[in-house]
Amino acid sequence: MLAKVPKGTNDILPEQIDCWYYLENKTREVLQNYGYREIRTPAFEHTELFVRGIGETTDIVQKEMFTFQDRKGRSLTLRPEGTAPVVRAYLEHNLGRENPLSKLFYIGSMFRCEKPQAGRYRQFNQFGAEAIGSPLPVIDAEIIAAALSIYKQLGLTDLKLMLNSVGCRKCRPQYLKALKDYFGEKREMLCVDCRQRYEQNPLRILDCKKEKCQLVIKKCPSIFEYLCEDCANHFNTLRNCLDNIGITYQINPLLVRGLDYYTKTAFEIVAEELGAQNAVGGGGRYDYLVEELGGKSTPAVGFAAGMERILETMLKQGIRIPVWDGIRVFIAVTSQEQVVTALSIANQIREKGISAEMDFLGKSLKSQMRTANKLQVPYVLILGSEELKENKVTIKDMVNGVQEEISLNDILAYLKKAYF
Repeated sequence: MLAKVPKGTNDILPEQIDCWYYLENKTREVLQNYGYREIRTPAFEHTELFVRGIGETTDIVQKEMFTFQDRKGRSLTLRPEGTAPVVRAYLEHNLGRENPLSKLFYIGSMFRCEKPQAGRYRQFNQFGAEAIGSPLPVIDAEIIAAALSIYKQLGLTDLKLMLNSVGCRKCRPQYLKALKDYFGEKREMLCVDCRQRYEQNPLRILDCKKEKCQLVIKKCPSIFEYLCEDCANHFNTLRNCLDNIGITYQINPLLVRGLDYYTKTAFEIVAEELGAQNAVGGGGRYDYLVEELGGKSTPAVGFAAGMERILETMLKQGIRIPVWDGIRVFIAVTSQEQVVTALSIANQIREKGISAEMDFLGKSLKSQMRTANKLQVPYVLILGSEELKENKVTIKDMVNGVQEEISLNDILAYLKKAYF
């Protein structure tokens, strides 16, 4: 039986890789311009990190984590998101000691055991940024601006920023009580999962995408009726910051995101082209997470974006992605006696930053020329026995068919002058 990739995973093939390089490079370029430095964390962590960090009542922890035991019986989990591992690394390596504000970003694979569908995979790629150490709403605005700047640099248009506040420990309990009172009278109208969420954390009900629940959710109490003065001021200042830098947004009081660690600011960036699963990124403030994972009370804010969804949106918007321009020179031989010389010439050309290829299958000269045509190389160097005795090679311009003999010593100068 032919081996296949596991369900919910994908191979990224050579003809697709340019899109990924482009997205990754633009992400790094923008975030570094904003002062963020890249961090790389392990693909798996101790399970407790995600239970404590994300919240044990979330769908991610209850249903979607790939969890296993190592040979000593310790519970490990493939990372389902990037923030908790970054905060763990921040604490473990005491990154706050030298930098009161640590600005970090990551790019990597995440893993969630959920039903595969358009835009959702069991192994998916994500980039994100975290600013750890500032309580000020201006850093929230910068995080949002950085995210939108990445999308702008990629050429994406028609994106919407959805904005909300989810309160804090001071004011959220009153809002949770209001939700309990409201949903308590309508529990039979909710799905099975939301009935369980009602008991554990009624705020999670607002994140349900099922139509029957949405009909009930859209009439529930607004968080803005319960925000404390600090949360209300934070939200209003954030709005003022966004207004002043020209970022438009829509306030959505039902936006809560899927993670329990969010406080105050919560936001999503959506693309209508993607249908129901239309979020291409999102994030918010998480002022209690550092403390929850064993550190001292430290405010923080961040965002993350699914790379598959971004690429899908770019495709739907018809954005042209720069691709590798391919092999520029092919070295052909008239007999296998010249392959060592061909390899030497190929390496000299490559060392000068010019892509070069040769035959490694012992093909005839005619077959090699067909290969060069298939590769669409602009130039072919033909090594013949008689020419090499005179320290020369034949170079053929594959565009106009013109060929001439040149000295071996002049190959690089010729290529640089003629094309490069």
